Amino acid sequence: MAIVKADAYGHGAVTVAETVLAAGARWLGVATIPEGIELREVGIKAPILILGAVNAPEEIQAIAHWQLQPTLCNPFQALVFSETLAAVGKSIPVHLKLDTGMSRLGTAWQEAAEFARLVERSPHLEIASVYSHLATADSPDPRIMNQQHQRFRQAIGQLSAAGITPPKLHIANSAATLSDPSLHYDLVRVGLALYGLYPAAHLQPVLSLKPVMQVKARVTQIKEIAAGTGVSYGYQYIAPRDMKLAVVGIGYADGVPRNLSSKMQVLIRGKLVPQVGAITMDQLMLDVSAIDDLQIGELVTLLGQDGDIEISADDWATMLGTISWEILCSFRHRLPRVTRASSASSACSCPEGLGML
Repeated sequence: MAIVKADAYGHGAVTVAETVLAAGARWLGVATIPEGIELREVGIKAPILILGAVNAPEEIQAIAHWQLQPTLCNPFQALVFSETLAAVGKSIPVHLKLDTGMSRLGTAWQEAAEFARLVERSPHLEIASVYSHLATADSPDPRIMNQQHQRFRQAIGQLSAAGITPPKLHIANSAATLSDPSLHYDLVRVGLALYGLYPAAHLQPVLSLKPVMQVKARVTQIKEIAAGTGVSYGYQYIAPRDMKLAVVGIGYADGVPRNLSSKMQVLIRGKLVPQVGAITMDQLMLDVSAIDDLQIGELVTLLGQDGDIEISADDWATMLGTISWEILCSFRHRLPRVTRASSASSACSCPEGLGML
């Protein structure tokens, strides 16, 4: 199951979904009904699991209409689904979520059999899978993950004792997929790893991943400033010497975190260049004093590889004290998504000054 929620972690849900299905994925996972509808509207017919909780009757009707597959998290939700579907005369496959230690969505694993029996009694609900989610699969210490796995196994035993055999069982996210084959069951839900990033550094030896996303923009203006000149809002940066500045057409409204101001570097012609001053809504400034004969319109790589140097979402996440998932999901829709079968070319077809993913 390829997880393409949050616009495929900022990469473009439709393009990613079509690509992964062509490459062999059988299922898609999204968080919300609109995310599922977006895929159905372009003709994608693969089964789509809604990972988030749904409770409103109009949402349930939309799920049935668009042939999406919901997650049921508790008996009350199952009853609402059953009543709503009975009123419209429709039946749908559903996926039962068990809480084995995440303390988020799901029925307590100890109540798995009771929950499943309730769903089985509804003529409008068909159990398609039983699943859970791991809280610490990215930790080098497997003890909590193993505890959750043991609870999941016990829940499966309860179901078996009750004569219930779900068509599918699943618990593995990207980290669990990479770290422990015993967690694979009938399908694995691959998210971050699908986009070429590791859920944790200790998983890097398992296989080689290459980040899919590159973020690029263009130089829109070049100017000389004297030592002592303030740069950008609040004069958070004062030029320590005469320098050459380049303005680049991308900012925090596009997803470049403002907290990276005067901390981040970008790549121009394969060289690291420091960003200076406060990152603004639509633009940021670079100290390009070391780049000879820089031209307006030249390409700037914020994330990605240029020459022998690569800047990754992990680099930004480390500077900000966050995780790469948040970085990827932050890039806004006004950035054009340019898709390539190969990254061999570094040409950019985006309009001058406009950022691109």
